[in-house]
Amino acid sequence: MHEKPHLDQEALAELQEVMEDEFEVLIRTYLVDSSDRIGALRRAIDAADSDAFTRSAHSFKGSCVNIGAPRLGSLCLEAEVAGRDGSLSSAAELMDAIELEFAIIRDLLERNLHT
Repeated sequence: MHEKPHLDQEALAELQEVMEDEFEVLIRTYLVDSSDRIGALRRAIDAADSDAFTRSAHSFKGSCVNIGAPRLGSLCLEAEVAGRDGSLSSAAELMDAIELEFAIIRDLLERNLHT
């Protein structure tokens, strides 16, 4: 199976073209929101709230797709499905992969901003 890239450079280039001077604000907002969403996912697991987990994973997935982070979006989709199935134990395992992938995305996006 072909693994999705960390970042979709074409999607990012299009966003940068459309957003122009607001691109950096968009990226910074995405990074802060993503950290908040990861926190919300962790809290939902701790509270054994699969509905809240599912909703958080769904909205996180959407923002990842919009920003051009397909691999992270796929992990969020897996988490959303696990939450919908009420399988928070497998969702908890996915959180490690989500956090690791987000760390990679954050690093790549920050490097993009400084070029």
